[in-house]
Amino acid sequence: MSKVVGFAMPKIDAPTVAEHRANQERALLDAARELLIEGGVDAVTPAAVGAAAGLARSSVYKYFRSGDEILARIVADSFAEWGARVRDSVDCGDTADGRIMAYVRVTLELAAAGAHRVAVLGGGMPADPARRAVLARHHRDLGAPLLTALTERGDPDPELTAELVDGALGRAIERLDAGKPVEYVTRVTTEFLYRALRIADSEH
Repeated sequence: MSKVVGFAMPKIDAPTVAEHRANQERALLDAARELLIEGGVDAVTPAAVGAAAGLARSSVYKYFRSGDEILARIVADSFAEWGARVRDSVDCGDTADGRIMAYVRVTLELAAAGAHRVAVLGGGMPADPARRAVLARHHRDLGAPLLTALTERGDPDPELTAELVDGALGRAIERLDAGKPVEYVTRVTTEFLYRALRIADSEH
């Protein structure tokens, strides 16, 4: 009588296969995010991501076809998380001026926490026209709450003013990356923008 050889099922560490796959994918993306922050774009390879997540490279290919696909996903996730935080904070403002300054503060808070580094590092990778279009859309989406608040405020050129505000924030973020304390950078930046935008004292 022939002996039936059984095959071991992969270990499932969640109530359902779908949840298990979601957990594995999340572990891979978290590992890739850390690799990107620590080593840049070149550090994000299927082999490195799998090793960091405790999975074989062959297992990584069940979720992502390449390192570029992993990068595209973590950049998209970073933009989505950033955008949600900005919208939630801006929506809490009672006035247009309050929403503008909420945008400024939450942007610096997220930058100080390092959230922008994933978007900046991953966004700097070589991209085809379709991916560049996606990145441009993400950038527009991130700035939409500021543009809306400036328009509500009656700014004569809200698009230009939004670019100027974002320019000031970009310089402030550079100082944060250089090690300046977030409290100091936030105070100086907000005080500058209060004066530049002529925001009333009541919004301080």
